[in-house]
Amino acid sequence: MLEKVEKLQVISLGILIGLALIVSTKMVSSTISKNEISVTGSAYEIVKSDKGSLDFEIEVKSPTRQIAYKTAQDQLKVVREYLKEKKIEKIEVKTPNVYPVYKNDVRGYSTNEVDHYNFTQSVSISADNVELIKEISTDITSLINKGIVVNVSTPSYDYSKLPELKVTLLEKASTDARNRAVSMLKPSHNRVGKISAVRMGVYQITPVDSTNVSDMGINDTSTIDKKVTAVANVTFRIK
Repeated sequence: MLEKVEKLQVISLGILIGLALIVSTKMVSSTISKNEISVTGSAYEIVKSDKGSLDFEIEVKSPTRQIAYKTAQDQLKVVREYLKEKKIEKIEVKTPNVYPVYKNDVRGYSTNEVDHYNFTQSVSISADNVELIKEISTDITSLINKGIVVNVSTPSYDYSKLPELKVTLLEKASTDARNRAVSMLKPSHNRVGKISAVRMGVYQITPVDSTNVSDMGINDTSTIDKKVTAVANVTFRIK
């Protein structure tokens, strides 16, 4: 009885292997019959940002709007002097914002009585020297020693030659796709022919050590050194 079961198992295994080979042959035949092969290639380059910008705001609290405005203007002069010493020439002073802060009653509810006014003056600076922007982003808060409260945003770093780099990387990604296609077809003794279609993927601009990707693409502006990656899906004719 045991011998019969073993024979049946061997026969069943043989049938399964045979079916697998048939399916595999059909898949290969289907690909070759189209005389095309689609391969995804990629290429990347490490670049250093050559443009930097920084947004910050001067914050003033005073009992009246007039005093708040006067104080902010005086502090802005000090900030301008600070930036001048740092050799920053591109300075944009934006529209100020002032709003009242109301007192609370004993129960913690807001009243109609003004406690003080908050006055914020936004300033934006930019420079080609990204290291200088990085330095200022951490040093400008030292103005608190002069009685100036400065709220600083995260600096932004960009690479101005990105359009040209994207074209170069797309070419390299297409070449990488061709090399992959050659390797894939080598065992079958087929050769890669002309390109019949190219689809460019989204670019990923990430920190150097990052492995993150996104279907929508990534555009990192928080780091000075960046990795720019291009992807191309290329369809080749098969000779």
